[in-house]
Amino acid sequence: MSSHDDPLDLFSIQEPEEAPEPEGALEPEGALEPEGALEPKGAPEPERAPEPEGALEPEAALKPEGALNPAGAPEPHVAPGPRVWSISEVNQAVRAFLEDTFPPLWVSGEVANWTRARSGHCYFTLKDDRSQIRCVMWRNAAARLPIDPEEGMRIRAFGGLTLFEGRGEFQLSVRELEAEGKEGLWRIAFERLRVKLEEEGLLAPGRKRPIPRFPGCIGVVTSPTGAALRDILSVIARRAPWTRVLLRGARVQGEGAATEIAHAIRALATSGRVEVIVVGRGGGSIEDLWAFNEEPVARAIAECPIPVISAVGHEVDVTISDLVADLRAPTPSAAAEAAVQDREALQDLLIRVGPRLARGLRGQVERRRSRVRESWRRMEWGVRRVIEPRRSALARAAAQIEALSPLSTLRRGYAVALTEEGRVLRRVADFTEGDTFQLRVSDGRVRARVETTDAEPAPDSMQQDP
Repeated sequence: MSSHDDPLDLFSIQEPEEAPEPEGALEPEGALEPEGALEPKGAPEPERAPEPEGALEPEAALKPEGALNPAGAPEPHVAPGPRVWSISEVNQAVRAFLEDTFPPLWVSGEVANWTRARSGHCYFTLKDDRSQIRCVMWRNAAARLPIDPEEGMRIRAFGGLTLFEGRGEFQLSVRELEAEGKEGLWRIAFERLRVKLEEEGLLAPGRKRPIPRFPGCIGVVTSPTGAALRDILSVIARRAPWTRVLLRGARVQGEGAATEIAHAIRALATSGRVEVIVVGRGGGSIEDLWAFNEEPVARAIAECPIPVISAVGHEVDVTISDLVADLRAPTPSAAAEAAVQDREALQDLLIRVGPRLARGLRGQVERRRSRVRESWRRMEWGVRRVIEPRRSALARAAAQIEALSPLSTLRRGYAVALTEEGRVLRRVADFTEGDTFQLRVSDGRVRARVETTDAEPAPDSMQQDP
């Protein structure tokens, strides 16, 4: 799959078909069996299974080519004496006999010595109270397991009987494996992760965020070629055709699908373009839906900064992503309906919002007017607090100035002699007989003439007057 970091690109993802492990395939050359996987010394010899009724011993498996003809007579040109088989021929014949005689079957027992090699192959022993059988589960089949079985767990294994020719070891090549009872491996893995996330608070109802009512852009994480995308687009086009949809394609099942889904969620969340994300796929078996039960997807949804709607499978299917998401939708179509409002609902809202908007505006105006009035009163009171002390100070200063003012003296009956140029005449010597001058009185000026002058001796305190 080509990787695209741009969440706005639409690209198709081909889900590679998993090549089936050939029936009776041998362990890859050079692969090492884990220690302790061999039958322990002293283990009781398993009872030989009864030959199926009517089963015939295959000639090719028991007799080397050319040993006997169909009638049982010796072949010509064959030296007398017993046929000597090589070990490889024996193992090859036994393997062919096992694989041709026994069809694939279910075997029940307890798990022992489970080992997952670095190659991805799994080796283990399946035993009951009297016998045991070596088992191998090749990488392609083992990758589908949600968890590894625990020591002593009772399981059912489906596969074919074969012989590892290189060592001459009888084993069961397992194709499918499941736990016995109601608590299968899938349910056990589901409950373990659910409890872990619940203890971290990621499933708490209080952290669920509301879905935007009228999002302008919706992000979708699903398979670009699946029916889930077509259902989502159809619902959005019918209910809210003005809504934009940004697709981030990802595989929704198989090995590596959980990592792709988690990456797609983070890419849309960081794009800054979407207001809600729909994550999901159509129905399928629990194995098909398992990518949405894996921890990477749960973490990506929990860390997403915008609301997430999970829509995985059908109504009866519940996944970990459903529990972590802000909203769980039973189907992808229901997720699209939850993400966008119907156009009729929008029209009804617009009709009802007019009067509500008018009332709201009037209320806003009245509240602001009241605040302005209240502010004016506070302002007037504050101005008075500032002005009154200054007004009193000004009045006192005015009174002092008034007391010292020459006009005040004039109002008490005094007059000031001035020359025509306005110079004050203070002494007798300033007057000359026959000159004219002005007398400044409280309400105007009086023109006068000097007839005679008569000087008087000044008091001692005025002798030094400059």
